[in-house]
Amino acid sequence: MILSVIGMPDVSAWLMSLGAWKPVLTALVMPPLSPLLMLLAGFWLLWRARPAVSWPGRMVVLAGFGALWLLSCQSVAVWLDRALLPQYPAVTPAQLQQQQAQAVVVLGGGITLDAPEYAGPQLNAMSMERLRYGAMLARQLQVPLGYAGGVGWGNADKPTAGTLSAPRPALAEAVIAEQVAPHTYGVPVTLADSQSRDTRENGENMARLLRQRGITRVALVSHAWHLPRSLQAFAGKGLTVIPAPMGFTGPYERPLLDALPSGHGLAASRRVLREWLGLQLS
Repeated sequence: MILSVIGMPDVSAWLMSLGAWKPVLTALVMPPLSPLLMLLAGFWLLWRARPAVSWPGRMVVLAGFGALWLLSCQSVAVWLDRALLPQYPAVTPAQLQQQQAQAVVVLGGGITLDAPEYAGPQLNAMSMERLRYGAMLARQLQVPLGYAGGVGWGNADKPTAGTLSAPRPALAEAVIAEQVAPHTYGVPVTLADSQSRDTRENGENMARLLRQRGITRVALVSHAWHLPRSLQAFAGKGLTVIPAPMGFTGPYERPLLDALPSGHGLAASRRVLREWLGLQLS
């Protein structure tokens, strides 16, 4: 967003051209790797300056340590979410009915490549949370349920599932969702996009499927922190998109524990920063 305003070329197209390298580049600039790289750079400066004192090295080490500490706190993640991302309120089925939603579309959140207990790949916890909410809305509204998700860039080089027996299409999120939804939530997926590799392609491919069915008003389901970029991906596609957020970034434990570093705090901060960066580059 910012880069397009200042006249730089289409960064989104350049990122798409990176293919399977896109998640690698993302990992390099996101926590925890970026603060760890700062720490390594600081220790290297200290080592180069020995036996003298390297004040730049000390500052870089302090900055890297401080960034890692703060970004690992759930309270910081909540503050970042409120400060950096547009906020959308939760909606009820009654509200969606008033807005005449014709379908519910769930955006995929990834898969677990090898789930031995199921003898193959499965939707990960994040995708299951989205699918559960989307199925509930579709059931109460009595409208079609759609799921957008193919083989993400992070799994683009995986020719088979973890069992080494499932063909490549079995890795597509929408294919798995078609199997899971009716058995687990009692609602079939009738609109499936199994070709998209990221959020941008989710919007393009699903919009095409919806228009083919004559559907122009949809409730879009994803985690609250993911919805701003998701709505952007569906913009200009001839659809009226109603945000239906779930999984909000909020307090995880009591305030004292949320103010201390934790694994879930670091994961939440990373998600928020990744979405914010995605908004700036789109």
